[in-house]
Amino acid sequence: MIAIALLMLLAAGSADKQPKQAPPPPPVSVDGLPIGGIPQQTLPATGCAAFLWSVGQTRALVAMASAEPGSVRLSLDGQQIEVPRTAQQGAGGFGFSGVTEYESGGVKAVLDMTIATRGDLKDGATVPEATLRIERVGKDSIILPVMGLIGCV
Repeated sequence: MIAIALLMLLAAGSADKQPKQAPPPPPVSVDGLPIGGIPQQTLPATGCAAFLWSVGQTRALVAMASAEPGSVRLSLDGQQIEVPRTAQQGAGGFGFSGVTEYESGGVKAVLDMTIATRGDLKDGATVPEATLRIERVGKDSIILPVMGLIGCV
């Protein structure tokens, strides 16, 4: 009886030591659009970042906007790109404006977001609603509803 209990404990202990599986890769396409998911991101060394998820049928991390240096990271047609900030307007917070434009290499992204602070969040805020508009030379525009969180270091 004791031998069976010891074997069960050993088996349970070895199950805990199994290598963890890597997270599944992000989707190449969100809801049939040319925008895809990006892999897990980390906070920048300083400043704030907005992590934005799609809110359609496919839920995926689709963008990370950094307040400094101002840029947004996206995945378009299976390629991850970083697009620098070119303009800001309107009230926001945490280094972001209500509407921020990013543009480079024939890609223009416009992030229009509402930022909401909450008492239970330290060093950050929520983005309860936002839209990410992407325009590319010679291609259809994309307007994607997103939501997310802002985290700061």
